[in-house]
Amino acid sequence: QVQLVESGGGLVQPGGSLRLSCAASRTISTIYVMGWYRQAPGKQRELVATITTAGSTNYEDSVKGRFTISRDNIKNTVFLQMNSLKPDDTAVYYCNAFYLTRPYWGQGTQVTVSS
Repeated sequence: QVQLVESGGGLVQPGGSLRLSCAASRTISTIYVMGWYRQAPGKQRELVATITTAGSTNYEDSVKGRFTISRDNIKNTVFLQMNSLKPDDTAVYYCNAFYLTRPYWGQGTQVTVSS
């Protein structure tokens, strides 16, 4: 099993930055794909970004050039650096890990972009 704990959310003004962290309960070097998803009120959960053990990344089109996903295999942590935030980025952000045959989710962290 994998337990994931997110942190770093909060309230930020448009154009601001936040850095989300996701701490895993096991070594993430054995988890091929980890990622961040988000869910805004009244909307379905959507992919934001993923990263593989090899460092390959994938981003949702609306965050390309603004968000950066990274992983620290020593600290067993995945990060999401979010710059140039927009009100449309407001959502609960969830960390995800696909380990063995199933996905694991964190409890989520709220990100609110508002003036």
